[in-house]
Amino acid sequence: MASVFTFPDEPPRVNSPWRSGQDSGKRSNNERCVSTCAIADSEQTSDSEVERLEAEPQDGPIEYKLHLLVRPRRTYKTMSTTITPTGSRVNRKLKEGRSVKQSAPLASSSHSRQNRLHHLTTQLLWRLKQSSPEHATARGDLVVPQLPEDSAELAILQEPAQLLPGLEESNGALYEIGVADDGTFIGLTKEEMDESMTTLKVMAASLGCRVEVQRMKAVGTCDWLEDPEQPHSRLHHEDLWVAEALIVPILDGRGRVTDDDNFAANGPPRRGASTTEQLRVSLTGPTNSGKTTILGTLANGTLDDGRGRSRSYLLKHRHEVASGRTSSVAQELIGYEGRSVFNYTCMDIKAWPDIHDRAQDGRLVFLLDSAGHPRYQRTTLRALVGWAPHWTLLCIAASDENAISNGTHSLTGADGALGIDIVEMDLAMAHLDLCLKLKIPLAILITKFERAQRDLLKKKLNSILTKVKATGRIPKILMKSESQAADFSEVPDQDQAKVQTEIIDAIAQTGDPLTVVPIVLTSAVTGAGIGLTHALLGGLPVPPMPTAHDFTGEALNPEQPQALFHIDEVFELSRSRMQSTLDHTSNESAPVVTGYLRFGRLSIGDKIIIGPFPAEDEDARAHVPNDHPSPGYGASLPHPSSAEYARLSARAALSASNVDGEWRHATIVNIRELRLPVQSIEAGQAGSVQVAFDGLHEELSGTEKIIGEHNDLVPKIRKGQVLAIPSRHMLETGLALQASTRFTARFVTSRRDPLPVGSLLNAYVGMVRSAVRVLKVTEVGEEESLLGSRKTTSEDDGIFGMSDHIELKRTKSEADLDIHNAKKYDVSLELLSNREWIELGARVVLLEGSIKDKSKGLDAFVGKVEEVSE
Repeated sequence: MASVFTFPDEPPRVNSPWRSGQDSGKRSNNERCVSTCAIADSEQTSDSEVERLEAEPQDGPIEYKLHLLVRPRRTYKTMSTTITPTGSRVNRKLKEGRSVKQSAPLASSSHSRQNRLHHLTTQLLWRLKQSSPEHATARGDLVVPQLPEDSAELAILQEPAQLLPGLEESNGALYEIGVADDGTFIGLTKEEMDESMTTLKVMAASLGCRVEVQRMKAVGTCDWLEDPEQPHSRLHHEDLWVAEALIVPILDGRGRVTDDDNFAANGPPRRGASTTEQLRVSLTGPTNSGKTTILGTLANGTLDDGRGRSRSYLLKHRHEVASGRTSSVAQELIGYEGRSVFNYTCMDIKAWPDIHDRAQDGRLVFLLDSAGHPRYQRTTLRALVGWAPHWTLLCIAASDENAISNGTHSLTGADGALGIDIVEMDLAMAHLDLCLKLKIPLAILITKFERAQRDLLKKKLNSILTKVKATGRIPKILMKSESQAADFSEVPDQDQAKVQTEIIDAIAQTGDPLTVVPIVLTSAVTGAGIGLTHALLGGLPVPPMPTAHDFTGEALNPEQPQALFHIDEVFELSRSRMQSTLDHTSNESAPVVTGYLRFGRLSIGDKIIIGPFPAEDEDARAHVPNDHPSPGYGASLPHPSSAEYARLSARAALSASNVDGEWRHATIVNIRELRLPVQSIEAGQAGSVQVAFDGLHEELSGTEKIIGEHNDLVPKIRKGQVLAIPSRHMLETGLALQASTRFTARFVTSRRDPLPVGSLLNAYVGMVRSAVRVLKVTEVGEEESLLGSRKTTSEDDGIFGMSDHIELKRTKSEADLDIHNAKKYDVSLELLSNREWIELGARVVLLEGSIKDKSKGLDAFVGKVEEVSE
């Protein structure tokens, strides 16, 4: 399955037919590509050598037009150009055409002019789409401006309108005016050429595009009578011209406001941003719980055959198909509006942009599948922590037929009579514990209901209900309808009413989505519960638009950037011709990053910074492939030697904010919101951003020159980095974003197993996944705010503080947490690999690197970042 950003290897290019006849085979592709400097290039390849063009291609972004007049053309007495079957030039007298009195237009002339303009604009739209890498269903209505009675007033209609949705990816279109379909030059007088250009500009402006004249050439002469009906009318002699015009979308985001006050969360979305409500949902659960299968049924609208057919569309890798185990984060998109479900069941939906089109007035649900096997622990945390989902769907199988361990014994319970595979059930409970500790709104899907045994299902539900109630949440079991829906393109009335009454209204009464945990019994084979699941996804509340000060407030964190985008995946791509005109740089590399916008707003043309990058590129890191995690991301970490610690400490001693080149400047050249080409994305939306790194355009000397040459090199972006727009205050004061090597997090826990100072852990903060070392553990007393009393152990106490160290303590399960016995701890941590952007107040998850009991692989510490330091 493709990622949230899809691009062909070679986006379509617009090639001028004027160069095809000038030994085009000896020219490079870049030279043959039309650009804004085509007129300058024409000096090297003289247009006077071109006698005619190749015949007009039926497909593609090139259109030949004899003229673009919206009035009848005048009658000519003679023309030196004509159309013949062989294409030769013959001077002849043209046949007399009908004469039209300009003072007395036909009664239907206004209607005919408007119809012609509509036809010409529709034709231009089709040609523009021919150069777009995405050919999705049109999502916007074509609005053709009303023509005034006087053609001279057409100039007022040349102000560009909003870019028509679907043209953001277009590379433009070429119009050859005054040229016949077979490529013969016919030509227009200067007056007719000016009128044709005005019409073309009106057409382009209505689509949100502009016109750039590439070349004009005189191809002949003509004679015409001022009044053909008068015997002694004045004879005019004029030149005939042909022209080439390039029509391109306006992508520079003109007219946008940069005042920080206008970036408030409740402000209106800027032009070109998708306004459809977006809900981000992560699926989690143990392996063999049917996560990918149920997602395939929801997205494709087809039942499973009991052997995983519906999941085969979502698997990315061959080993996933062979083993049936998901090892990566797969994404799917479903649209909802009322009772309608927009997925691949609909005949006119073939790609995600089509779902955007159908769900414009409803909501989009972005679903992230994840791995459930303990060996793919990183993928699980990536979906639950990195992507910051609004809701989590925990999948637990109703049957125990797919055991993943050898030994079995009784599940702990009141009666303790039923034997259940301990690893399979413990993994399910571990996922449940983690979801509860993360404090993300949760819904539970009991999958494989068609294979459930009554007693076994009862025991599993009892265990689930016990853990959910222990955290103060209210579980609500939604029973399946009597009759199963045969059509998955609509939510059944009874299912929608049940979800609204029992779940949505209950959440609205409390005002907290954490209070209610829906539990749905589902089957991808029979379709049981699928309607209820669709009703849930279409009705679950969406959190308000996030802001820069959600976590801590403005007073505690004043130096936030204006916008922040968390990077998950990185793809290498070259810029198209259209994108290269935005910043006028020669750098052809334009990597694509995927992720979500934490807060703020990003638009095409914005100047941004990316980082943090290492201050010094080590040889070992330089050889790490771009798609591999950086060193220190392993799930199992050994204790490094003292020399290794010394090297890491020396490397971290230099302040990241004082090192030039830590943050790289770039320009946004392309944006897609869940594969939909848009001009901007809003806070909380997931999507993809294509950037072009900025080079230095001024002369530098000495050290500055060396730094400039270093910045001209295209750096390798990695997951975990951020893309940001500095705030106005940061720009005025010269402050840079902080690249951190240490941070302090606060945990509320009653754990019993040790977490000694000096131990190595894996930390997950946002998209950052890094190995960390515990520097200090401080117990926070109940009266800390009044007396400031703390009990602290640091690394200086003993070699690693092993003697008399403080341990974090807890009971068997964090879900069974007794708030009266829990204690607060501030834990200082050091990143062992790269400097990272860590947001104050962000959620942090700590996991031990090596655990023999894989059922405890998700037994994590969950806390909040309290302090960040360099």
